[in-house]
Amino acid sequence: MTSLPYSAGQNSPLPQGLGSSTLLERLKELHPKSIDLSLGRIERLLAALGHPEQHLPPVVHVAGTNGKGSLIAFLRAIAEAQGARVHVYTSPHLVNFHERIVLAGAHGGAPIKEPMLVECLAQAEAANSGELVTLFEITTAAAFLAFASTPADLLLLETGLGGRLDATNVVAKPLATAITPISIDHVSFLGDTIAAIAGEKAGILKPGVPCIVARQELAALAVIEARAAALGAPLHEAGRDFDVFEQHGRLVFQTASALLDLPLPRLNGRHQIDNAGAAIAVASLVFGDALTMPALERGMTQAQWPARLERLVPGALYDYVGEGTELWLDGGHNAAGGKVIAQALAEFDERVPVPMHLIWGMMETKDAHAFIAPFKGLVERVYTVPIREEENAFTAEDLAAIAAAEGFEVVAASSVPNALMQSRAALGGRPARVLICGSLYLAGHVLKLHAAGET
Repeated sequence: MTSLPYSAGQNSPLPQGLGSSTLLERLKELHPKSIDLSLGRIERLLAALGHPEQHLPPVVHVAGTNGKGSLIAFLRAIAEAQGARVHVYTSPHLVNFHERIVLAGAHGGAPIKEPMLVECLAQAEAANSGELVTLFEITTAAAFLAFASTPADLLLLETGLGGRLDATNVVAKPLATAITPISIDHVSFLGDTIAAIAGEKAGILKPGVPCIVARQELAALAVIEARAAALGAPLHEAGRDFDVFEQHGRLVFQTASALLDLPLPRLNGRHQIDNAGAAIAVASLVFGDALTMPALERGMTQAQWPARLERLVPGALYDYVGEGTELWLDGGHNAAGGKVIAQALAEFDERVPVPMHLIWGMMETKDAHAFIAPFKGLVERVYTVPIREEENAFTAEDLAAIAAAEGFEVVAASSVPNALMQSRAALGGRPARVLICGSLYLAGHVLKLHAAGET
């Protein structure tokens, strides 16, 4: 592997035989809190590393509550079809940490390889010299090392939490920014109103840098517009400067001067039409007149983003369900996420009406009542499950009490396979649609189970 251009300022050799998982566990101990929003620590660390954030390819910085990853997935697919080499930074991961750092290559991007991840983490750890730093901050610094040392035309950079004080918000002059729909989430860190949360998300706006703004509640939009006006950041707003909608089984993207007729997005759910539209708007800014229709078409049909209304292909978990049953997976975990998933389920039921069961696990930091409420009248039964190895997850019993209070028929199960077996027995041979949902952590666990058949 080619040596990275940024050293930690120390001559100690890289640890021999040390894997990234061991390093990541060690780095967790550098800060007693998993979340502590600040820019001071990462600015100090990046300075010690030689400022890799100043040597990144052009950046598209994305904030918002829901849809960030989907927008990035569409934009990546468009950009790569356009011939661009694209880095991607997202979080959290589903199965392996390496998924967070996608490095551009000659034939599309791929997750960072283990040797390079170990080297970047080790350099960041050495440069930090034992100082207080959160895991997200130090791993973001490591990601910047990897991005700065690998040629690319574009970096799609997702905020971890919020925007204003997020560790990714150290890029002084991105090429463009984007704000996806804002809703109530992470109230302990971002505020308990839409306006307060919007203020944090709008912290990624930069003077003179254009921002694509997806459809927003009026309270959020007012905050974003005020911040943009104060900074002189041009806004391109959904519903004002561009629009996107489904018509006759196609996606239509419209501005004052253009009308594009494209395939519907590969990703399921009506909300993905809005996410795709925002991605098209960003791509129009990034590539200008060079943007081609074939690239847009491939972007719609080739975008991949696991655990977002994903229909699971045949695998280990189908051993637990009856013949003809569909297994679906979604990592949505807040009120807005619950609403769009429920809307998608209702549309599925209109097309192919079958009984629907929900397998639900969730973190205690989320509003479980608000998430589950939109499913009322759509699902026949809810099975609650714990999320293995997550200390802050609801127990199946506590989550079952919440579902019961919301009026659902509910059963607490010991695991996802156990829930699937109970669902199969209750269905009595009827084909069904089973959705596993409520947390990206649960989704990652499910993908591991499905691939390996573990319990």
